[in-house]
Amino acid sequence: MSLPPGFLDELQSRLSLSQVVGRKVMWDTRKSNQAKGDMWAPCPFHQEKTASFHVDDRKGFYYCFGCHAKGDAISFVRETENVDFIEAVKILATEAGMSVPERDPQAQKTADRRAQLVEVMEQAVKYFGLQLRAGAGTAARDYLKGRRLDEATLSKFDIGFAPDGWQGLWDHLTGKGVAPEMILACGLAKESQKGGKPYDTFRNRIMFPIRDARGRCIAFGGRAMDPNDNAKYLNSPETEIFDKSHTLYNHGPAREAAGKGQPLIVAEGYMDVIALVTAGFGAAVAPLGTAVTEHQMQLLWRIAAEPVIMLDGDRAGLQAAYRVIDLALPLLEAGKSLRFALMPEGQDPDDLLRAEGAGAVQARIDAALPMVRLLWQRETEGRDFDSPERKAALERVCREKTGLIRDPSLRSYYDQELKDLRWQLFNPRRATGGGTFTPRPRGGKWPLPEPARASTKSSLLVASGTDAETHLREAVVLATLIFCPQMTETFEAQIERLECRDPDHARLRDLILAHAGDGTEDLRGRIVEHMGDAPLEKLLGVPHVALTPAIRHPGDAELASMTLAEELAKLKAQSGWLAEVSEASEDMAGLADEALTWRLGQAAEARNRARRNQQEDTAEYDMGDNGARIKRAEKERFEALLDKITFSKPRR
Repeated sequence: MSLPPGFLDELQSRLSLSQVVGRKVMWDTRKSNQAKGDMWAPCPFHQEKTASFHVDDRKGFYYCFGCHAKGDAISFVRETENVDFIEAVKILATEAGMSVPERDPQAQKTADRRAQLVEVMEQAVKYFGLQLRAGAGTAARDYLKGRRLDEATLSKFDIGFAPDGWQGLWDHLTGKGVAPEMILACGLAKESQKGGKPYDTFRNRIMFPIRDARGRCIAFGGRAMDPNDNAKYLNSPETEIFDKSHTLYNHGPAREAAGKGQPLIVAEGYMDVIALVTAGFGAAVAPLGTAVTEHQMQLLWRIAAEPVIMLDGDRAGLQAAYRVIDLALPLLEAGKSLRFALMPEGQDPDDLLRAEGAGAVQARIDAALPMVRLLWQRETEGRDFDSPERKAALERVCREKTGLIRDPSLRSYYDQELKDLRWQLFNPRRATGGGTFTPRPRGGKWPLPEPARASTKSSLLVASGTDAETHLREAVVLATLIFCPQMTETFEAQIERLECRDPDHARLRDLILAHAGDGTEDLRGRIVEHMGDAPLEKLLGVPHVALTPAIRHPGDAELASMTLAEELAKLKAQSGWLAEVSEASEDMAGLADEALTWRLGQAAEARNRARRNQQEDTAEYDMGDNGARIKRAEKERFEALLDKITFSKPRR
């Protein structure tokens, strides 16, 4: 909305900045000089005891020497009331007795009409308030007293009562000269289907005025006193001044409280909001009897970047939270999200406050789940993922949900977070060192990977040093992934199957699987954080690793892919060969027979062939050819195993 030239100058010339600021601060009379317009107070924007906040009334500017906040009357209202520019101008214009110019005559006519409807609504607020305090409101007062609502709270929220009559409000308003058409336009009465006099919309109900962000009554919510009533809660119908999808209960006060640092809480109903505000949680709002809408979501984010959704602790409340997630995913942006504070089973915020007090509610707020965690809970709760098909289905649904996020940067973080959670779910022992799932803590640090088992440390192969080749191949794989972590996803299943008998290799493998999506620098940072500098330096200092083309050309995805494919394939083949040797070794523990003798003969022949080719292989090794080096390592390893065999016949 554009304003005519000179309007803002005229507005600020009519206002005293010290009067505007004076509503929010306590002036220091020792430092202030009102005659000169030189005023001092503790700053309203940060916590302090000294008066470092200065207002120059003549120039119309303020400045804090502590937090360096500065501005004029409009910026002060924007910051303290948590409103946008035009809203701040309208607030100040009202104080100055000025009308904000409308864009055209029709807009002015519409504004005048809305103002008249709001005036009728305010008359209804007064009528319902009088009825609550009259004889007709005795039962309603007793109910509210049982809900621990004192007189101050009733007054703060303008709670009233609609008597059990057909034309009580209608007769009252028409008697005050209000035109019948205006009463109907406000939704306070309905036309009779039988041709009679219109009848009141609300009857025998406790009345909650619903106000817009500027504090104007635009609708009502009514709670039935009769337990057999078809509708426990009834809202005003939509009118010229009321659109429930664009409205939040307690919007204005909550916006101001959130501007002072209180968490914005989204509860389910009027009573929850009133109970939260009474307990000190001033930034509480509620949708109006329906699921949160897209417009309401945008309203919430204008108030606070991360509202806390606090719904009832039953299945219906949880389902409502899931619907909020589906609504919010396409709307998310960097810096705009949601957290979810789940109530105990069968309790709403009001119940929890009455049972355990404000501390219990604060604890729920502090433990509120980020939206991605509740999304994960919905997709995994009560389900088993004991087959590849089920695991693949979970991955697919996670990708479908994150695909709804329009912000590509945010979408990538969601993808990574859900990938991390899947990895922990499918690899519980690696993720936690035990058999149960533990989510990543809020600070972002992962549990340390499982240390080497005692059986691994005492393994014959480790103790004898004959697994040097496997160790070397694993080193190449791990180093390649550290330099090109984006390849982890392609080879994820094979990397997970790496045995990594070396404890350092095992920890590196698990950290790579958990954090490859963070990028090269962050991955290295995670490794150093969990293991220190030494293991990484040791890995990259191995000559064979350093000479690997994928390491010499970091970031070359094609080269890294070729290296990983080759090394992982050879490790798989070698694993099969080791199984054969292991089986033969077990047979040697028993009596020798002809079959075993034949197998040993074949092994001896293989050793002889290895020796005949040793000189050629040594030359190739010296030339730095990786293939020749691996071939020689295989033969040396096989020879070492054969040297352990004692060829003797058993005694009979």
